Amino acid sequence: MSDQIIRAVIDTDPGIDDAVAILHALSSPAFEIVGITTVAGNIGIETTTRNAGRILALAGRSDIPVVAGATAPLSRKGFDTADIHGNDGLGGVSFPEPAVPPLFDAVEWLADLLMREPEASIDILALGPLTNIARLATDHPEAARRMRRLIAMGGAIDEPGNVGPKAEFNIAADPEAAAIVFAAGLRTVLIPLDVTRKVRATRDYTAALQDAGTVAAAASGELIDAYFQTTTGGESRPLHDPCVMLYTERPDLFVIERLPIVVDLGDAPDGGALFVEEGEGSTIDVAIKVDGAKALELLATRLSGR
Repeated sequence: MSDQIIRAVIDTDPGIDDAVAILHALSSPAFEIVGITTVAGNIGIETTTRNAGRILALAGRSDIPVVAGATAPLSRKGFDTADIHGNDGLGGVSFPEPAVPPLFDAVEWLADLLMREPEASIDILALGPLTNIARLATDHPEAARRMRRLIAMGGAIDEPGNVGPKAEFNIAADPEAAAIVFAAGLRTVLIPLDVTRKVRATRDYTAALQDAGTVAAAASGELIDAYFQTTTGGESRPLHDPCVMLYTERPDLFVIERLPIVVDLGDAPDGGALFVEEGEGSTIDVAIKVDGAKALELLATRLSGR
């Protein structure tokens, strides 16, 4: 890890694994989180925005602004994942209410921030559909180009999808947004299912988190336990979104390839699938491998305040 502090905005749709990712970033000395923008994704915008404020309240970081963003995909209907994340989006785990009301218009807020801050000083860590980022790239291209990096969880390369044969939720929720973002010439790193499925917790892992003595670790242990309630076997669902923070802090734990990516914009069940097409699409950095054990170790270390 570099000694340089990573200044970042988290664009998110919390979401159980989003909440764990946010708590990681708030707990790690590697990050300075300057804001959280929200997007409809795992659940509606009112709930995702409320949940972002609840997570900050739990962490004692209500000084960080929450800015509500896109209420729906650019041109299609979104998904409902209450069966995975619970009706409140956080698996029924107890969180305080937001201490501060949210701001509004995430795209304008992001554009103002990026134009105000030094060029290439702000990362955007995208944990949900890319609707806000697509609107930023379309409406404020100069501001969008001033971000340092976009690091986004989404897609599947060689792995099967999770909402279609090859389609992954975040990209499939707004394929048009993903296509716009990938074509925008931003420095983009995609964290697909190919790596996130290698990062799963055990019951012993969540028990250790709950015994670690920090609010972030205890809450994350409960949140990940909620990921066991709808799955079988000895491991949780993949910890998709924490992989964005893990890559941002420790890129050496991942293997990256530059790949030409085409987004399927069709209406069939595989709308939103990604394809590697030489000579076509947009060339971006894609994580293809991860050291899952070391990634989990780093996550536990940060959540435990170490």
